[in-house]
Amino acid sequence: MTKAPAKSDKQLLHLVFGGELDDVKSIHFKDLASLDVVGFYPNYAAAYDAWLAKARETIDNAQMRYFIVHMHRLLDPSTDVTKPKKKAAAKKQA
Repeated sequence: MTKAPAKSDKQLLHLVFGGELDDVKSIHFKDLASLDVVGFYPNYAAAYDAWLAKARETIDNAQMRYFIVHMHRLLDPSTDVTKPKKKAAAKKQA
């Protein structure tokens, strides 16, 4: 089990959920009512641990998939480190 982050650590909320897919080639769930919401986690490492545990539990069902959603990117886009900052991008264009 992962410990909670220190109060000084920035909270980067993640959601782990999954369900059975209609087809393994797409992300279309068979039954939205039966989605498994594993939980919300304060950082990627904790979310990854939860995702891995659920993925291993359901390894015999090829149509079962679990996902990690970076909720912090939806709630506060400035926490998305995969996108360049506007100021940095503007400097590169100049």
